[in-house]
Amino acid sequence: MLTISRLAAYAGVTVRAVRHYHKIGLLPEPERDRSGYRTYDAAAVVRLIRIRALADAGVPLARVQELLDAGQEEFTGGVQEIDKDLRAEIRRLQDTRKRLARLAAGEHLALPQSVVDYLDRLRGLGVGERYIELERDAWIMIAAQVPDLIDAVIVRKHQELDDPDMVKLYSLVSGAPDWSADDPRVVEVADILERLMIRTLEAGEVGDDGFDDQFVALLDSTMLESAPGAARLLAILKERGWRGWTRIERVPADRLNTELPSS
Repeated sequence: MLTISRLAAYAGVTVRAVRHYHKIGLLPEPERDRSGYRTYDAAAVVRLIRIRALADAGVPLARVQELLDAGQEEFTGGVQEIDKDLRAEIRRLQDTRKRLARLAAGEHLALPQSVVDYLDRLRGLGVGERYIELERDAWIMIAAQVPDLIDAVIVRKHQELDDPDMVKLYSLVSGAPDWSADDPRVVEVADILERLMIRTLEAGEVGDDGFDDQFVALLDSTMLESAPGAARLLAILKERGWRGWTRIERVPADRLNTELPSS
């Protein structure tokens, strides 16, 4: 008859593991000798080795019991099911590692790849990191609001970058956070925006952006807080019959007269 320490040694496990298997019911409690010590036989060694083999193979302890007591066909089916679960877990862990690798690059937190690629294209055009950060934060909010539409939105943004006016606009607003309110470039930005919007209207490309008014106001307020000249830019556009930044709209003349401040 074997002591618990000898049993553990023969099976290649620790005494602590043996006691744990007793506790969870994988290894039946043996008879005790007159001194109260557990004593084990060869069957206990065999069962413990089988437990260890299954555990080392990645079988969850919660499934070990059913496999130990299963017939050959049931055992094979159980192993195949565990293998399927493990393969799914491996895929999940691989996806997690990929996400972590992207996060390590610093740009992928809460952003889909399409937006990251777009921001990289802006960098290639010479847009400064300070403005990139402002646009990145806006895209994080937008992607969370319209996750199913974000890739299509980015496709349109790439198409817009084929327009020299849009490239010029980005080259200007890249430095906008440092402009004063009376910087003459604010007027130049307004001119470019107006040309872009006129062409957009003429092409019939203005449609529902999928945002509610409160979200649009949030994005606009972020822009207003980012640059001293932003409020002046919106005022200039309003004088010309346009309203907004995230969602620039044509204001009818009759409404424009009532919305403009009296002199």
